[in-house]
Amino acid sequence: MEQQKKKRTGFSTAKPAQFVDEALFTTADCITRYPEPVLTYKDVPYRSALTFNAGVLKLNGKYIMIFRNDVGDFEKQQLDYETNLGLAFSDDGIKWNVRPQPCFEIDDEEIMRVYDPRITYIDGEYCVCFAVDTRHGVCGGMAVTKDLKNFEIKSISVPENRNMVLFPEKINGKYVRLERPMPVYSRDGTHFDMWLSDSPDLVYWGNSKLVLATEDVPFCNDKIGPGAPPVKTDKGWLTIFHSVDIDPSRGKNGWEAAWRKRYVIGIALLDLDDPSKVIGMSKRPLIVPEGYYETEFGYRANALFPCGMLLEDDGTVKIYYSAGDAVVRLATAKVDDLIALCNEPRK
Repeated sequence: MEQQKKKRTGFSTAKPAQFVDEALFTTADCITRYPEPVLTYKDVPYRSALTFNAGVLKLNGKYIMIFRNDVGDFEKQQLDYETNLGLAFSDDGIKWNVRPQPCFEIDDEEIMRVYDPRITYIDGEYCVCFAVDTRHGVCGGMAVTKDLKNFEIKSISVPENRNMVLFPEKINGKYVRLERPMPVYSRDGTHFDMWLSDSPDLVYWGNSKLVLATEDVPFCNDKIGPGAPPVKTDKGWLTIFHSVDIDPSRGKNGWEAAWRKRYVIGIALLDLDDPSKVIGMSKRPLIVPEGYYETEFGYRANALFPCGMLLEDDGTVKIYYSAGDAVVRLATAKVDDLIALCNEPRK
């Protein structure tokens, strides 16, 4: 089994060290950040404190965003513990026009809130993946819509699963998604990994496989998971993921009394025909927290969460990510440079 795992990934299967090497934590040279957040609570025409973890899609030359909106008062650092999903449109992917009302909710006494959306357009429909807090655990859900107004729930997983993203096309005749189960009774109650499942109809999911484990990522000692729907290139499926390291010595870092985790963005390349196979991965993070909005501002500082990745016609990749669980930011890079990062020689 150990030999099969090494053959599958090509990465080390050693257990992660207690502390990661700080020298790894630099943003890739190919990354350019847009200087200001592209979405904040000030852009929302209804009650809002935190706008983040947004799925982004480009269709027919227009940009579409579905974002998580946590209700409260940002200036007073107060939350009402109410969450909804907002809808916004843009002509350039930078300046967004938010619709006057939230776009999606589930009326079910078992479900406490819906959050963290991702969006894919497939088979003439928008498919929105989301997390749901239920009275019996956190689940991952999927819904489809043709008009971004009327949603049909296709599936909700059993607990504990979340961070689902759907590939933008069928692979070998099946829908395919990446996901992050959260098995709290195994692997020391942490070390959550990235998995893949497929489905004939978006309803029934199975054939689950481990894609990438925390011990495969040199800059992780806590958990990883998918970030945005992968982008298809001639070299493979370009995939961004979140990676977390934890240091018990970290103290207050944001609104919370203690925040000991650091979220960074990683990048990998998956096989086109069998995306459960990792064929390349950057040994360093793609983006790490830097500057005011990422290291000082927001609900949780030093927390970057990738949620959208778009390939433009000129080879530019737009990467949308949350900073501080508070705002949506934008970074860009050339697709060839991102692929090159995934193909660096591995020790």
